[in-house]
Amino acid sequence: MPGPMGGPMGRGQRTTEKPKNFKETTKKLINSYLSKYKIAIIVVILFAIGSTIFTIVGPKILGNATTEIFNGLVNKLSGGTGIDFGKIGQIALTLIALYIISAIFSFIQGFTMTTVAQKITYKLRNDVAIKINKLPMKYFDKKTNGEVLSVITNDIDTLSMNLNQSITQIITSICTIIGILIMMFSISWQMTLISLVILPIAGIIVKIIVSKSQKYFTRQQDYLGHVNGQVEEIYGGLNIVKVFNAEDKVTREFEKANNELYKSAWRSQFLSGLMHPIVNFISNVGYVGVAVAGGYLAIKGTITVGNIQSFIQYNKQFTQPINQIAQISNMLQAMVAAAERIFEFLEEPEEEITAKGNIDTSKLKGNVEFKHVKFGYDSEKTIINDFNANVKEGQKIAIVGPTGAGKTTMVKLLMRFYDVTDGEILVDGHNVKDFNRGELRKMFGMVLQDTWLFGGTVKDNIKYSKEDATDTEVVEAAKAAHVHHFIKTLPNGYNSLINEESTNISAGQKQLLTIARVILADPKILILDEATSSIDTRTEIQIQSAMDNLMKGRTSFIIAHRLSTIKNADLILVMNHGDIVEQGTHEELLAKNGFYADLYNSQFDEEEE
Repeated sequence: MPGPMGGPMGRGQRTTEKPKNFKETTKKLINSYLSKYKIAIIVVILFAIGSTIFTIVGPKILGNATTEIFNGLVNKLSGGTGIDFGKIGQIALTLIALYIISAIFSFIQGFTMTTVAQKITYKLRNDVAIKINKLPMKYFDKKTNGEVLSVITNDIDTLSMNLNQSITQIITSICTIIGILIMMFSISWQMTLISLVILPIAGIIVKIIVSKSQKYFTRQQDYLGHVNGQVEEIYGGLNIVKVFNAEDKVTREFEKANNELYKSAWRSQFLSGLMHPIVNFISNVGYVGVAVAGGYLAIKGTITVGNIQSFIQYNKQFTQPINQIAQISNMLQAMVAAAERIFEFLEEPEEEITAKGNIDTSKLKGNVEFKHVKFGYDSEKTIINDFNANVKEGQKIAIVGPTGAGKTTMVKLLMRFYDVTDGEILVDGHNVKDFNRGELRKMFGMVLQDTWLFGGTVKDNIKYSKEDATDTEVVEAAKAAHVHHFIKTLPNGYNSLINEESTNISAGQKQLLTIARVILADPKILILDEATSSIDTRTEIQIQSAMDNLMKGRTSFIIAHRLSTIKNADLILVMNHGDIVEQGTHEELLAKNGFYADLYNSQFDEEEE
């Protein structure tokens, strides 16, 4: 009779995260997802109950067979006919039939519940994927990629796994406890009371041990985090460690943390390991009590030998569902905590569309005007104060300024990743707020400093901006981006696969592929975030030539970090602290000998050095 929470459970204890609002989250889960599968869940409940009942009846029938054999032997010794094998055969067939029916019921409820859990998981993943595309950019400013990915992977998997197991286990555990108690009382109330007395004793001992070991488990997790963090940090900067001969220092720090981890792990594992033998000892004492009581009752003739065997089997089974309920409690807590995070994500405010009418972007030219634009990521801190600029179609506009001047922010406002706090941005006389966001963004092409290519073929990566493009159009775009020759050198040309292991593709070649992607899209307005800052000089010349091809006849906004690359811009907007402090051509701004001239000369001096 393993005691409550005995054995393996003690060894695998972990602090379970609790949901903030268990009741409210459970209600949402039932109303939004589970309620659609009412009939299936009723089937699960009915078949789980049926399976449990048929399993519980088994030991009682098996006890009848034992009684029949015992009586037959006694009868044989008394000169009678002996064991009635026909009757034993009937009992055995009945028992086999019951177990087969129980297995079938169990299979049906398992199949049904797995189907329900996976359908809910499928819907949740779809809902989360759709939600991601509807969230405003400001949401991702306050959340890391890991946090968002954790919702899609860990939380949904936790919900799916625990939902599948917990519902059926709750039903079967409760039915088993009730059913076994009924069967035990039907055999002997005296023996049942002896068995029940053991439970609180085992429970008190387990509680004492858990309270002692829990603080060491918590400490173990803390130091495990320290050790893992140190290993990750050291390997991440191993070259720096070696440069400064700090190997001994980091080894000493690791040994200190590892020693603390050893102490807390040893104590927690030792204490939790005590539970099984101690509870086992108490359970065995209980078996002795049951055996003595059973023998006494058998001598008095109030109980049969078969019933004693049945009772001992029930006694062994009785604590299993109690253990399961303890496990289910943790599973439910983890499941509801995961569901809570998923619902919080799904209930995040979505990006406002605010489109007033259908504007045909195909007829627009690419004139852009900024009128007294004011903006702040935080309502209490304005970073764009009063931005004004008038850009004509086909012009090449460079936005320059020190870090934090607001260069990238202006681009984000233009594409409506964020909306202005005050003022307006006009595209061919239309306020960007009057566009559907998706339609507005069709007008733009972006080449960023950080390239983004996905796992797939070279052709698929270029066609990402225009799914219906022909192979000829793809090749022409690649030629304009000066990347066609390189693609032809790949083993499978345009059908070559790109993935994380694509070490034969340099950073510059990846940048040229992203330029080809934008050329294929044929946008009206271009945004170029200095795409050559981390590229060697030879590749930079190629990229610059490709971008010149890209910018022909298009309104272009260039976020410039190296001022030497934007000398031929039609207009240079010099930003500082959220405002345009100067504007003009390269020559005009140098002649003013102001803020731009200082920036340019400081960079020139650095390059000379």
